[in-house]
Amino acid sequence: MEFTAQMIAGLIGGTIVGDPEAKVNNFAKIEEGKPGCISFLYDEKYERYLYETESSVVLVNQNIEPKQAVKATLIKVSDARAAVAKLLQIYESMKPKREGISELAFIDPSAKIGEKCYIGPFVAIAEGVEIGEGCVLHPHVTIGRNAKVGANTEIYSNAVIYHDCIVGNRCVLHAGCVIGADGFGFQPTENGYEKIPQIGIAIIEDDVEIGANTCVDRAVMGATIVHSGVKIDNLVQIGHNDEIGSHTVMSAQVGIAGSTKVGEWCMFGGQVGIADHATIANRVMAGAQAGIPNSVKKEGAAIQGTPAIEGRNFWKSSAIFKNLPDMWADMNQMKKEIKMLKEQLELAKKEE
Repeated sequence: MEFTAQMIAGLIGGTIVGDPEAKVNNFAKIEEGKPGCISFLYDEKYERYLYETESSVVLVNQNIEPKQAVKATLIKVSDARAAVAKLLQIYESMKPKREGISELAFIDPSAKIGEKCYIGPFVAIAEGVEIGEGCVLHPHVTIGRNAKVGANTEIYSNAVIYHDCIVGNRCVLHAGCVIGADGFGFQPTENGYEKIPQIGIAIIEDDVEIGANTCVDRAVMGATIVHSGVKIDNLVQIGHNDEIGSHTVMSAQVGIAGSTKVGEWCMFGGQVGIADHATIANRVMAGAQAGIPNSVKKEGAAIQGTPAIEGRNFWKSSAIFKNLPDMWADMNQMKKEIKMLKEQLELAKKEE
C-alpha cells in the first residue's frame, strides 16, 4: 500500500511542509529512515535526526521549527505520537483478513462458528463452543467445552481458553496465554495438601488485550473478571476471583493474588505484586516492583517500593537508604562521644 503525504495529512488532520506528493509505503524509526518510509518526531531532544533521516515523510509536533534544511516532507500535527498510533491502526485495518477453516483443524460438530472466521491448522474446538463472526484463531489454539468467544477476536498460537470461560468482542490473546486454568487453591492436611476444586469461570470482557504467556485463573466459585479495555503485558498472573477494572494497564511480570479487586484506569509497572483480598482504588499508579500488601483506598495515589508507600516519600527514603552505612557509623561515633561526655561530667561532679 502506498500513500502520499497529502493523503496522510488528510487522515490525521496535519499541515504539510514540503512536497505533498511525497510517497511512502512503510514505517521506520527516524534514525533508521529510508526513502519511501514515514517516521515521526515528538521530542525536541531527538531533533538532530530530523536533518539526517532518509525517510520521505516525517510527522512532527507543531511546536518544532527546523533550524537546518530538511530533506523530508514534514506533516505537522498537534501530537505526533498520537498521530502515528492512528496511522498504524489505519494501516493494520487495511490489511486483508484471512478467512476459512483449515482441513487440519478439529471442530466438534456441536460447536457454532460465526461467519468470516479463520481457523488455522491444529486448532481444537470442543463441544458446545461458540465463536463469533470475524474471529481469527491461529494454529494450535485450544478452546475448551462450552467456552464462548465474541466477534472479531484474535487468538494467537498455543493460547488456551478453558471450559466454560467467556472472551468478549475485539479481544487479542497472544501466544501461550491461558484463560481459566485452576486457581492456586489447596487445603493443608496432615498428609499434605488437598486440592480445592475451582468450579468458577474466567470472563474477559470486550476490547481486552492479553500478552504472551499471561494467565488469568478461573474462580473458586463465581468468576474472575477482566473488565473492558484492560491491556495486560506478557508474563502476568491474575489470581482466582480477581476483578480488574476497565482500562487498567499492567506491565510484564505483574502478579495479583486471589480475591483482589483492582479499580478502573490503574497503571502497574513491571513486577508489581499485590496481596490477596486487597482493594485498589481507581487510577492508582504503582511503580515497577512495588509490593502492595494491603488495600489502597486513595483514588489516584502514586505509590512505589516494598511495602509500597507514597511515591515522593519512597524516593526521599531511597536517597537516605544509600547513606545508612555512613549514618550508622556517625551514630555509633556520637554514642561514644556522648558516653565520654557523660563520664567526664560525672567525674567533674565528684571532684566538686
